[in-house]
This record gives sequence, structure tokens and C-alpha cells, in this order.
Amino acid sequence: MKHIIILGDGMADWAVPSLNNKTLLQHAKTPNMDNLARLGKNGRLITVADGFHPGSEVANMSVLGYDLPTVYEGRGPLEAASIGVELQPGEMAMRCNIICIEGENIKNHSAGHITTEEADELIKYLQEHLGNERVRFHTGVQYRHLLVIKDGNKHLDCTPPHDVPLKPFAPLMIKPLEEEAEETANLLNELILKSQELLKDHPINKKRIAEGKDPANSIWPWSPGYRPQMDTLSLTYPSVKKGAVISAVDLINGIGYYAGLRRIDVDGATGLYDTNYENKVAAALEALKTDDFVYLHIEASDEAGHEGDIDLKIRTIENLDSRAVGPIYEAVKEWDESVAIAVLPDHPTPCELRTHTNEPVPFIIWYPGITPDEVTTYDEVSACNGSYGLLKENEFIEHFINCK
Repeated sequence: MKHIIILGDGMADWAVPSLNNKTLLQHAKTPNMDNLARLGKNGRLITVADGFHPGSEVANMSVLGYDLPTVYEGRGPLEAASIGVELQPGEMAMRCNIICIEGENIKNHSAGHITTEEADELIKYLQEHLGNERVRFHTGVQYRHLLVIKDGNKHLDCTPPHDVPLKPFAPLMIKPLEEEAEETANLLNELILKSQELLKDHPINKKRIAEGKDPANSIWPWSPGYRPQMDTLSLTYPSVKKGAVISAVDLINGIGYYAGLRRIDVDGATGLYDTNYENKVAAALEALKTDDFVYLHIEASDEAGHEGDIDLKIRTIENLDSRAVGPIYEAVKEWDESVAIAVLPDHPTPCELRTHTNEPVPFIIWYPGITPDEVTTYDEVSACNGSYGLLKENEFIEHFINCK
């Protein structure tokens, strides 16, 4: 049996008063996910281990069954792997957002969703003026980039910028968690302030301001770590001899790299609400012809949640349903070799809060011949009645891979 996980990043949400106290999943028109819920089995999954921040790296690694206290090294090293940066002993990698500061506040975590082409020019400019034998900037995708510090100490208190929209940036700058990390914290804070001086008058930002767009006028490093030691999925689950990951997000591709999944790049995949669902689905179906396992990650709902845009997030959920879940199910349900489908988010990103939370997420597992439970719709509330109950750690992936 082959397996595909369809991951709607940040898709879960809270009850919204303007939607008659329904969650966005309850309100959205999702006939295909509801159909899979009716035909399959349902449950909830704890994706954020005790003591961990509800970041996408934590949640997606949990979905794949990794033991976070054992393997977690932060987001930076995962994104390094995704863009081909091989970390050497003693090198610390950090996610490095380009953000928008307005006055003294963080206006947004994405510099108004700056393009990769614009950001590449800014990152190269920062490398030219701030980079040296110890400090290296690497271009990623859109606002998501990489900072590598030689001999950096990872014991730092860093605030993810998407957690603090409209908050003053100065109190949120990096703090050491132990005395030995003070030098690294001071270096990083100096880089933040120097980046603001360098970027404020850069031609890219002058052009963006003239066009009514947010300037990309500061870096924001966070989630430090060293190269992780992760077993591949095939080592843990011998039935997964070959697998693939499809995502527009470097973080997810980095997890895939360490999980032993080949990366499939898709034309038109943006990591936003305008992503090319059709090309992603086509790539996933093609990969299933040769691979045992596909991890199809779609970021759109998470971005809408960070923006606090309820209507947009509902539209992203309905797009996932009609343009990904439905076509994949219709394509594989009659295949000679059975395909198991799982649908779930990695974490909630409530529009009210505009950041991630650690509540359990609803999931569906369907495959030909499964005995359905009594759930008939897919949402956070209905999943409470699913026959899988509340799972944690590697229980979800064990059920899914072993189809039980």
C-alpha cells in the first residue's frame, strides 16, 4: 500500500463569533474532506510536545513521528539543508526573516510578502556589508532566509516574528539563556540594528515604498541550532523504501531532506494563497506511481491565519478541499495498488490570535477497505468523536503507515 499525507498548514482554528461560533473548518464548504471523514476514520493528534513552542518545524516533525526531545535542533538547520548549506561542526544556523519595522513596532513578519527576487538582492547586500569569516547570509524563499554563525551558542531566547505583529521590537531582541551565550546574543542584536541602518535607504525599499508596499527594513534571526541527527523514514518504516516531499517552504523541504524524502519542486508553488494547487497535485500523483510515501504540504491557510483574515483563510481551506483533496482521492481510489490518504493540519493558526497554538489537530485516515467510524464531517469538533481518539508522539504515523 502507498501513502500520501495532505498537510494543510495552520488549517485548524478557534470558534469565531461572526461565524455563529463555528470554527473555520466547520463553516467552510469542504465536501471532499467530509466525504473522507465519512468513509474513513478520524481522530486528533497532539503535534506539540510538552515544553516546545508550537512552530511548524516542531509540528511537522511530530506528524512524521520524530521524538522531539531527541532530535530537535531548531528551524535554522532544517532550512539550511533545504537550500543546500552543509553545516560544519561548530556552525549554528538560524532562520533569518526579512521583516517590516514601522516606527518601533514589528509591522509584519514577511515584509509585506516580499518576492524572492527582491529579497535575494537584499540578502546579498547584507552579506557584502555584514558577512565575514564568522557570519554568512544565504538566500532562501520570499521572506525566509538563513544566517549561519561560526562558533555560535544556540542557548538563546529568540521570539518568532510571526508571534508578535504590531509589538515593539526592542524588548523582543535576542537574550542569552546562559552566560556562555551572551557573546552570541550581542553579535546577533548588533546584526539586527546594523541591518536596519543598511536597508532603510536601499533602492529596493525606496521602490517598494513608492509603490505603496511595506519595506523590508530589518532582519530577524530566530530558532537556532546545529545539524540534527535524524533517522530516515525508511530506516524506521521499512515499507517506505522511497518517498517524496512537495512544499514551497524551505523548512518542510529541510525536514524532508533529513527524513530521506526526495524534494520535488513545482512550478507556481509559492507558499501563499496563490500557490498552484493543480501542479502540486499532478506532482504528487506522479510521485505516487514510483514512491511509497508522499508528503504534500500546502502553506496557504497558515499565512491567512497570520494575517488574521477570516474570509481568506476560509477560501484557502475550500481550495485545499476542492483543488487538492478531491482530485487526489478521485484519482487514486480506483488504482490497482491501494493508496492510503491522511488529511490534517500541523497546528492551529487562529485568525483571532494570528499565530500558532498547541491544541490537538483533527485528522482523517482513509484507505480502501477501512471500516469507517461514526464521524461524517471533518472539523475540530467532530474529530473528538473519531475512533482513533487522541494520539501523541509517533502514534499517528504508526497507524497510518501500518494502516490499522
